[in-house]
Amino acid sequence: MPFMRTDQWQTGILRASMASILQAGTLEGFSPHWIGNDHGLRFLADPFGLWHEQNLYVFAEAYDYRTKCGKIDMLQFDASFRFVRRARVLAEPWHLSYPVVFQHDGAFWMLPEAHRSGTLSLYRAAHFPDRWEKIDHFSFPVAAIDASPIFFKGLWWMFFSPPGSAREKKSMLCAAFSEHLTGPWRLHPANPIRENLASGRPGGTPLIDGDDILLPTQDCTKTYGGAISIVRISGLSPTSCTTSVTTRLVAPPAFRPWTDGLHTLSAAGDVTLIDAKRISHSPLRHLHDVKRWLQKTATRTNP
Repeated sequence: MPFMRTDQWQTGILRASMASILQAGTLEGFSPHWIGNDHGLRFLADPFGLWHEQNLYVFAEAYDYRTKCGKIDMLQFDASFRFVRRARVLAEPWHLSYPVVFQHDGAFWMLPEAHRSGTLSLYRAAHFPDRWEKIDHFSFPVAAIDASPIFFKGLWWMFFSPPGSAREKKSMLCAAFSEHLTGPWRLHPANPIRENLASGRPGGTPLIDGDDILLPTQDCTKTYGGAISIVRISGLSPTSCTTSVTTRLVAPPAFRPWTDGLHTLSAAGDVTLIDAKRISHSPLRHLHDVKRWLQKTATRTNP
């Protein structure tokens, strides 16, 4: 990230389905209920959620610039969107983000981004929503970034960006498929199925639209997570597919001051979860970077 620039994210709930937002083709006129912004050094981003027993459970990356390691927090709201509680539900030694949550076979599942661990891991709720256990028999061939699963025409599909250079992480869209959620997973022979800095990295929930899939992706041409590009995936099979961009969504003026970016659009029943960005030019983050560097230097000098 450039010097004297800090990306700060704010998570919001839109009281409209993702399908209706995509039909409108704009976020103008949709008023977010903002949640979870802590202060300049902490924020919530990458929101995903689901309804259970008339409560909305939002799972998001809880990031702190002082530690530079994301954890997964859960925020619970009742049917009137009144806040109930917040809890830390998943933490690992490595950075976690993009906590896709869904139900399948009578269980709750979470697929967080964790490519710095060297692998993609699947978790199942041992006690929803607070306790999650890693599935040992899940294996994925790539340490996928922002993996976005969907069951479509008899197969599980996973859309993701591969680990690699900074540009590849933001511009390459890949796919994999399996008969079962836990695998074995096979990479699509056409990977990357799309390579474009404006529409390559996944940014939310895949949505079935007839015989096609609509996938939110991030537009990173001017800034990381600058906008959402909706990619239509057509003719999807284990051997082929085509992709095209249908819509580009930006944070409208009504979102001010959160108008510098938008990089998640996820469906949760009749509501949609988003995050929007403001760019701060405060030196505070850099002061903590220097402090952390001095502490590490002192540790190496005086073991």
